Amino acid sequence: MTALMKVARVYDFDDVRIEHMPRPAVGPRELLVQVKASGICSGDVTPWYIKRKAGKVLGHEPAGVVAEAGAEVTGFRVGDPVFAHHHAPCFACKFCEKGEYVQCATWKASHIVPGAVAEYFLVPEVNLRDTLRLPEGMSFEDGALVEPAACSVKAIRKARLHPRDTVLIIGLGIMGQMNVLLARQAGVERIIGADLVDWRCAKALEFGADAVINPAREDLVERLGELTAGAMADVVIVGPGSVPVMELGIRCAGKGGTVVFFMGSSPGERLAVEPFHLYFNEIDLVMSYSCGPDDTRAALQCIAEGVLTAEKLVTHRYTLEDTGLGFRKMAEAQDVLKAQIIFP
Repeated sequence: MTALMKVARVYDFDDVRIEHMPRPAVGPRELLVQVKASGICSGDVTPWYIKRKAGKVLGHEPAGVVAEAGAEVTGFRVGDPVFAHHHAPCFACKFCEKGEYVQCATWKASHIVPGAVAEYFLVPEVNLRDTLRLPEGMSFEDGALVEPAACSVKAIRKARLHPRDTVLIIGLGIMGQMNVLLARQAGVERIIGADLVDWRCAKALEFGADAVINPAREDLVERLGELTAGAMADVVIVGPGSVPVMELGIRCAGKGGTVVFFMGSSPGERLAVEPFHLYFNEIDLVMSYSCGPDDTRAALQCIAEGVLTAEKLVTHRYTLEDTGLGFRKMAEAQDVLKAQIIFP
């Protein structure tokens, strides 16, 4: 008789159902992982994204224990605590050779089965390429931060920070706070955060930001100009996938600046830019989508070193049965950074 497991399946923005489905069978070069902690991604509560994923088991920020290892698997054994990335590249195509792993066709097609908000998930052979054993003593909550932390690691790397930079981080949810912590670790001269929620602004100050701006009460461009004596920001990291905020981020960049778009907009939207302004001020627009194997390994190291930890960043914890509450809490985007589903 096939063993069943419980999963959280998302049908719409406010329709998360706990269902039963067969536990995945394990092939000779695959792992079965019993989930211990699984994060709810900010993207998981984006309406356009959910509509594209309706009917699927979401979740791609897992940590757990190897419950079964295929006969031909080497490097992992039953009982190992692991993180498994939901995508993994081929390491052979031109994109992989350039380190652009997220453009690899294998990366795009690969995924854990059925998703990470489930009692168990299968790690296919290809995903073993970005499955990491957690260091001894690391909690599963910390392990479940590897994927989102890796996204921030990549964005900070692509921003090409300089010690004398003033960095503006727009959006101080979980990813913005990670960007604050990593920018501070990088040793930049000044970090300024911006968010509409005072609670999140206060968190950014706690995590090392030098100043914060709430655009609900102050004009962001004007206040930034005051704080920088008109020089504006050397690096702007735009968290929200909002075209008006992206355009605002460009206005906040100073001469020779870099604007990093951390999240994509809804499909079909258009961004208005003035090439004259970008060209003569040499402002770079940089995209940072997801993360690859180099980033997950760097993220795991940051977590092991205590730079990014669940103690700092996980504010809400839920059982599998209460997954819907966790999704709603993340969607409210108020006094929450990271919500995780915790399993016994």
